[in-house]
Amino acid sequence: MEQLKAKIEEELRSSSGRIGLAIEIEGESIYVNSEEVFQSASLIKLPILIEAFRQIEIGKLNENELVSITNPAGGSGVLQAFSRDALLTIKDFMTLMITVSDNTATNLLIDKLGMANIYRSFEKMGLQHTALNRKMMDFEAIEQGFDNYTSPLDMMTCLKLVKEGAFLAKQSREAALKILSYQQFQDRLPGMMELDKVKVANKTGSLPHIEHDCAVITNNGKTAYAVVLMDQLDDVFAGKQKISRIGKHIFDYILEKS
Repeated sequence: MEQLKAKIEEELRSSSGRIGLAIEIEGESIYVNSEEVFQSASLIKLPILIEAFRQIEIGKLNENELVSITNPAGGSGVLQAFSRDALLTIKDFMTLMITVSDNTATNLLIDKLGMANIYRSFEKMGLQHTALNRKMMDFEAIEQGFDNYTSPLDMMTCLKLVKEGAFLAKQSREAALKILSYQQFQDRLPGMMELDKVKVANKTGSLPHIEHDCAVITNNGKTAYAVVLMDQLDDVFAGKQKISRIGKHIFDYILEKS
């Protein structure tokens, strides 16, 4: 682990902007600014996914309910291009929220789940620095000072809730992890990995000057949890490359240990 720590430290020394990270591999960890608060960007969609599965478990939400597309949100995603007559299941919206970071799907789920319920569930999950204060693409709310926030440590907690623990039933955890494994944005943590050698389930987030990624990486029974949050970036492409290099260091380490 010391060699991995040294490589991570080297990446941090050459970093522009602010960076926070949390890495855990088989009981060993690296934390840097892990409790620092960042704008969450689309990482907020991960705890929303967890809450959706919780409500499905208690019968408050029906994953097979057919819902029409209303109020396209714009930004990332595909539903804004769909016909307004299209009907998709709640499970479809959950999948699109994660795999293509669809903002319309996210806003519909926020309405279905209830903002207050989501917030209370964040507390039950043990999230200390995560807040959902606005819907996706709500620029008026942002101008009024309302935004969504999280920390590397909170995203680590979310990854663990998906992979292990008792917050969700095993069936829900497996379904959530499967959705994350279909992630279409793989240009950050998985960007330099050989994906035929590891399994990656991740969720990205980006805004102007911001690049984030969090992932569960598995190989031969070994599990790595990785969270990297970056903001105040002058060059977001360079930020993505740095996250990819950190991912490659983790990939090399977990293969060496497997």
